[in-house]
Order: sequence, then structure tokens, then C-alpha cells
Amino acid sequence: MIKVKVCGLKDPENVKKICETGIDFAGFIFSTESPRYIGKNPDRNIFGSIPDTIGRVGVFVDEEHDKIIETAKSLGIGIIQLHGNEDLSYCGKIKASGLQVIKVFRVGNKIDLNHVNAYSDVCDYFLFDTGGRLYGGSGKKFNWDILNGLSLQKPFFLSGGIGPGDVQELGKIKNDMFFGVDINSRFEISPGIKDFEKVEVFIKKIKYEIQC
Repeated sequence: MIKVKVCGLKDPENVKKICETGIDFAGFIFSTESPRYIGKNPDRNIFGSIPDTIGRVGVFVDEEHDKIIETAKSLGIGIIQLHGNEDLSYCGKIKASGLQVIKVFRVGNKIDLNHVNAYSDVCDYFLFDTGGRLYGGSGKKFNWDILNGLSLQKPFFLSGGIGPGDVQELGKIKNDMFFGVDINSRFEISPGIKDFEKVEVFIKKIKYEIQC
């Protein structure tokens, strides 16, 4: 069954409602460049309201690894999503601290399989997002067909422009390592505030109607 990660959360009441939809991971952005930035001193009630069955993911872009580890420990975050130019050594330090690691790869017309698989020992998941001028979500899709049959050494999340109407297309992806989807801007009322009903309907469809 495909997993669902909702990213870019930042409002305590909205987080509580979204956690009732059946999500598997809740993502929080710690990059000041994002309109969904969680803030320098985020409300701890946000994290305290998340059930233990839902993974807490902190999203960082080229941040000092010591600061990431300190932030994760302070807020009870167990998974770190690295969205910048973090190299193998950097990822290894985060993983060695006991945190799980999602390494993001920005995709254009193709995926450099050797480059991606080189990270398999220093991360737990890959995440493929659409490449663009800036880091972070572009809200655009890349050609998902390039994922079919790709020989990957870690399970992967798919991100980039996924919307409520994409369930059927997601079901066409044929790769045993397809682990989860990362949804964000197309499920929003405003930046950081997710539409509860859209998320809930999407989850029911992708988990129980489609065999990804």
C-alpha cells in the first residue's frame, strides 16, 4: 500500500485535522526561503499533537548538520529530508546520529542512476522531485514514465505537482521501490494550510482503490 506524506505543515489546528486523514508522514519545512517555513521557534504543540504512528519529517536545505541533529532531538523529529546539495559524507553524519534520512534528487529529463544509488548506504529513502531554478517544491511534474523499471537500491517517494486528480496516473508507475507520495501545494487553502477534505479523499483513493 502506497504511503502518503503531507509536507509544508505549520498550523497546529490544521496539523491535528490532517493527522486524522490517514497520512503516514507529516513534513515540516525548516528553510527560511519557503513560504511554508515552520519558523525559528515553532510551536511545540504542533509536534506534540502528532500520533506516534505518523512519522515526523524535518525538511532542510544545506543546513549545518549539528543544527539539524539538535533541532530533531528538541522537537521529536525522527526523519530528516535533505533537499539541497548534501553530499555522501554529510548524509552519513545525519544517519549516524540515529535519524532516518530521505535524500532528495531533482529530476529533469532523466535520472542519473549511478549518482542516486551511490547514496543508498547513507539514506533510508530517495525522493524524486521536479528540478528547477530554486530548491523546494516547484509544483510541477516531471515525466513519471522514467521511473518505470528503474533499478533503485532504496524505496522512493515521488513529489512535484501531485494533485487530487493524479491517482490514476500514479497507479501506472511500475517500480517495486515506489514507496510513497509527497503532497503539498495542490492540496492547500493557503501556503502551509492544507484542505482536510482533499487530503482525505486522495488518501482513500490511493490506498484502497489503486494498486501502486
